[in-house]
Amino acid sequence: MNARFERQEDFVPQDRLADLTVTVIGVGAIGRQVALQLAAIGVQRLQLVDFDTVELTNVTTQGYFTDDIGLAKVEATKISAHCIAPDVIIDTIHDRFRARMEHGECLFCCVDSISAREAIWRSVQNRCRFWADGRMLGEVIRVLTVADEQGRQHYPTTLFDQSQAQAGRCTARSTIYTANIASGLLVHQFTRWLRGLPVDRDVMFNLLAGELMVA
Repeated sequence: MNARFERQEDFVPQDRLADLTVTVIGVGAIGRQVALQLAAIGVQRLQLVDFDTVELTNVTTQGYFTDDIGLAKVEATKISAHCIAPDVIIDTIHDRFRARMEHGECLFCCVDSISAREAIWRSVQNRCRFWADGRMLGEVIRVLTVADEQGRQHYPTTLFDQSQAQAGRCTARSTIYTANIASGLLVHQFTRWLRGLPVDRDVMFNLLAGELMVA
């Protein structure tokens, strides 16, 4: 066991990670934190997909650095991930996710619209073994996971028509602490799957109300 991982060996089986490529679609508030946590737990091959560049507001809400302003988010996140794990292989795609794009067996969907989620899910649902979707608005978090047939049946029911969504983009009402909690919940579901444990297909956490609902 690499000494770097000895304190997490009971929770993150490194042998399972050795054969996996993990894709993070969207490295904004939640996705950037997911990518950094994946690098920290020992993911060996990471793919980052995002079309956006770092702006000043991303420093406070998404955990980017002032020196990152103007860089592609995927490149800035790659630099930070390599500070944590210099040996991780990171493929960056500075573009929107497209249906024919190659991706890993495990995907984290961290985009900010229902319509984008639906389009991505439709194109990858038969080509992934693990799927996790992180949503955030203000201090409300929702984490959806697909790792079995029950999850595959439940997830499409959460892709409601965009007109029914609460007004405003997720990123328009975000805080770094909410994003960090959301990303931790997403990566936790991933490590459960790695250990062969059942995942929670739908988790809702209202930080302000102190309410946690798990389905």
